[in-house]
Amino acid sequence: MLPFDDRDGLIWLDGQFVPWREAKLHVLSHGLHYASAVFEGERAYNGTVFKMTEHHERLHESARILGFTIPWSVEQIDRATDELLAANNIVDGYVRPIAWRGSEMMGVSAQKNAIHLAIATWEWPAYYSPEARMQGIRMMFAPYRRPDPKTAPVHSKAAGLYMICTLSKHAAENQGYNDALMLDWRGQIAEATGANVFLVQDGKIHTPTPDCFLNGITRRTVMELAREHGYEVIERSILPEELGHTQEVFITGTAAEVTPVREIGEYRFTPGEVTLNLVEAYDAMVKRSHKKAAAAATSAA
Repeated sequence: MLPFDDRDGLIWLDGQFVPWREAKLHVLSHGLHYASAVFEGERAYNGTVFKMTEHHERLHESARILGFTIPWSVEQIDRATDELLAANNIVDGYVRPIAWRGSEMMGVSAQKNAIHLAIATWEWPAYYSPEARMQGIRMMFAPYRRPDPKTAPVHSKAAGLYMICTLSKHAAENQGYNDALMLDWRGQIAEATGANVFLVQDGKIHTPTPDCFLNGITRRTVMELAREHGYEVIERSILPEELGHTQEVFITGTAAEVTPVREIGEYRFTPGEVTLNLVEAYDAMVKRSHKKAAAAATSAA
């Protein structure tokens, strides 16, 4: 395994391209101690980031929810991302922008801390192997639940909210599963540890209402695709017992794309027509959108 702190290439840090190994922060950064950091996960296909501006708009909104302002505009972050991909010769890869409070104040309150922004990108052809993706992944029920919106900034892609995801995914992997299904504080189905979830029941697609977790960019994209293909998509509260009369399950996310699920705890599913149609439709769409982006860039040049 190639460690992420010891690689060749460049990272964009506070407006400058710096050598990868020199992109560092102080150990007394507020973001490290108090999780006052927000981030995004993005995919580059053929050198172009899918829905890049939408991701960076959400990054700004996440920062606003956490009470700080990123000192670079969405347009500046877009441009820096494109330049970084080119500088690192990334064609198909992952992009990670992250903003955090710095080191001026160390305590719960950090009103005067400087806000930093970094962008990194690396090769990432697939989150799951092709075999695991098309056969369907195995999931267990997570030991942690998504919190009540009154107890956490659940609509921000905030670093601190992912600790229960890390713990839940570790628990799943330690028991031989690929991932874990998280319920919410009410006991209703919420999401996977890093992806949204969909259930197919009698040809209709059902997905939990995102009232205590992120309304994912890939989630919204797949919902649009499903409706374009004639499927009815229903957002509602879903109890875990409903898995007993569910024929297909799939998850969606920037990293996972559209991935079938074959098992959740005691429940079994077979990746079927609806899921496979959406896998193909999503794959075709991201390839098509980046051909258009490349053509537009060539025309502008």
